[in-house]
Amino acid sequence: MLSLVIPVYKNEANLDRLLAELVQLQIRIPELEVIFSVDGSPDRCAELLAVRLPATGLRSQLLLLSRNFGSFSAICAGLEHGRGERFAVIAADLQEPPELIAEFDEILRSNRADITFGVRSSRTDPWLSELSSSVFWFLYRRFVVPEMPAGGVDVFGCTREVRDRLLNLRESHTNLVALLLWLGYRQVFVPYQRRERFEGTSSWTFSKKLRYSIDSIFNFTDLPIRFLLFAGVLGTLSSVFFAALVLVSRILGLIEVPGYTPIILTITFFGGLMTLGLGIIGQYLWLTLRNSRQRPNYIVRTVSTFNS
Repeated sequence: MLSLVIPVYKNEANLDRLLAELVQLQIRIPELEVIFSVDGSPDRCAELLAVRLPATGLRSQLLLLSRNFGSFSAICAGLEHGRGERFAVIAADLQEPPELIAEFDEILRSNRADITFGVRSSRTDPWLSELSSSVFWFLYRRFVVPEMPAGGVDVFGCTREVRDRLLNLRESHTNLVALLLWLGYRQVFVPYQRRERFEGTSSWTFSKKLRYSIDSIFNFTDLPIRFLLFAGVLGTLSSVFFAALVLVSRILGLIEVPGYTPIILTITFFGGLMTLGLGIIGQYLWLTLRNSRQRPNYIVRTVSTFNS
């Protein structure tokens, strides 16, 4: 059986189309289980799914989290409750075509790979969003996770063994795709064309993207610390050089009145450097504190099973 996990948050507008496409997908994958993980959605998603799922004939589970924990936590909750031998994850907005899941299933069933990643061959996002995304993923691949596909990954599939390994990594506020790449195993990248969004608006706001970017960087590299170390060494050497230059000039009588501007510039530079350093160190300390608390990344309030 393939367990398909779908995190749900503010997707009330496209639930009818989602359910209709899943019914069609079940024709291609008869042994399909769909797990809807409602991540504290403020709209009527949970209520509508509870009413409509029994009539679809889909073998399904409906998980209601106790509050909004984030999409990655909702995905992990769905993976944990899945009963299949193979797993896949897709977004509820249907910008990733459901037929991609059938291709994942065929690859996993034929034992050609342990992990499948959907890689966007094209996208229909606004140009500014596409530009910023391209720049971020270019830098991320260059300095953090070289194995990450250009444009990132939004949909993936895996075997039960990989699922178990992934859930054993109890990291808080992390990047699931980067963790899957870190696990290794046999990986296959499947290209697809991302669809336009037909209903509703994306809840993937700028603040969430920024938080995701920070977590993706700080959880997988010490690059910010190394940058700070390099800047500190460079700043120290520069200050020693200019201090010697000022001292020699003073002895030779080339400086009659100490300069105001160099002093202010030096104070500003090292003040900013120290503030940056404290922020970087504080971020790593905060990540350490969050993981040392060992709080669960999500709490499942209720579980409903339909057509099992």
